[in-house]
Amino acid sequence: MTEETPGFEEQPDVPSEAAQTPDDAAKGAGSADKAGPAAPAGDLEQVALQAQLDQVRTALNERTADLQRLQAEYQNYRRRVERDRVTVKEIAVASLLSELLPVLDDIGRARDHGELVGGFKSVGESVETVSAKLGLQQFGKEGEPFDPLVHEALMHSYAPDVTETTCVQILQPGYRIGERTIRPARVAVAEPQPGATAKGGEGEAAAPDEESGGPEEG
Repeated sequence: MTEETPGFEEQPDVPSEAAQTPDDAAKGAGSADKAGPAAPAGDLEQVALQAQLDQVRTALNERTADLQRLQAEYQNYRRRVERDRVTVKEIAVASLLSELLPVLDDIGRARDHGELVGGFKSVGESVETVSAKLGLQQFGKEGEPFDPLVHEALMHSYAPDVTETTCVQILQPGYRIGERTIRPARVAVAEPQPGATAKGGEGEAAAPDEESGGPEEG
């Protein structure tokens, strides 16, 4: 016969979950609440980073556009300065050479009269060489058609051997620098004889009558 210990009773086995106290249950619930919003917080952080990235990209695009615009303005400025520099240089050279034209005319007349000799010849040729290096070009030749843009007619006559207004004598040569005319060539011009074309036409028209032998007798 088994003896029982007075005042001690066996307790049935209780699951561990059921054995939790109310405080433990509250702590577990709090942990669950904290773990739940973790995902939405990460999404908000990603959205904020994306917004910052968009702002940086917008600012970069604006600065890039400003830089491109500034570079284009600088290139235009450089081209404008270079163009103005060339124009100023051409004007200065043209002004200088315009003052030398009478000297060149004297050298040319001396050469035509056989007086360009000795030291004067050397000086004259040096002046012409320097002028040519600066871009000065002489123009105007006998026999070329008259062009009022580059020729100035000082004398006028008629000639039977020309078919259009022609420069028959160069009184003073013209000069240009590039496409800029410094002084037109001063020339004597000749035009065809008045009525020469009409007489030629009458002669050609009369030829068939002569060949036909005149009108037939009735």
